[in-house]
Amino acid sequence: MAINLADYETGAEFDGDYDETLVALQERLAQIQAAYIANDKRAVIAVEGWDASGKGGTIRRLTGRWDPRFFEVWPIGAPTAEARARHFLWRFWNKLPGNREINIFDRTWYGRVLVERVEGYCTESEWRRGYDEINEFEAQQKDSGTPIIKLFMHVTQAEQDERFRKRLDNPWKRWKLTEDDFRNRAKRKDYLEAIHDMFARTDTRWAPWAAIDGNDKRAARIAALTHIADRLAENVSMEPPEPRQQIVDLAASHLGTEPKD
Repeated sequence: MAINLADYETGAEFDGDYDETLVALQERLAQIQAAYIANDKRAVIAVEGWDASGKGGTIRRLTGRWDPRFFEVWPIGAPTAEARARHFLWRFWNKLPGNREINIFDRTWYGRVLVERVEGYCTESEWRRGYDEINEFEAQQKDSGTPIIKLFMHVTQAEQDERFRKRLDNPWKRWKLTEDDFRNRAKRKDYLEAIHDMFARTDTRWAPWAAIDGNDKRAARIAALTHIADRLAENVSMEPPEPRQQIVDLAASHLGTEPKD
């Protein structure tokens, strides 16, 4: 069944100790990152959602205990002139992770079938063709050993408006509000139609979507991080690797010790 965003609008508060649960999740995610590093694995986390839906806050907490040498966060904005002169996926190929890396996209290649579609930045034939091109791109990543974990952070119009007001009232957060935020707000109906089509056409078995009810920030962060941790763990061995014999020998000669089980 296609994802229906109306099913993700309860705004229910997190039922538990938020701080304790967040710390436990971050510790789990740190161990998962270590497993990716130790096993030469890689992955992509793709985060889409409405303006002010909590994407940035979720990403900050996701990476809170990660080793910064082995991940990259790519905030995706409008394509440059160089990117517009090439296929729309070109600029994303350049940002894919190598072995031992987990890369996070704050907005993604789905701009082709969302903002570019709604705002008329590409032709109808281009965005319609985009669904197949995206599905093939994601299948190529999965087949080559790069799983893609896709999240859509959803908030209602009322909740988004309230967050816009809070940003306006906070002198140190006003910079987050842009003309684009209000332009996109005015076209919510068009975006909802585009999002519906996106889910229907790109919720695949090799790269399924997960919608997150973002109307309560704490509950949304826990739900998003739990989903990401579960999906990442499915694609790597969580058994601790055996130490390399060379390191064992060096430890014995320099430290007079052997690794403990």
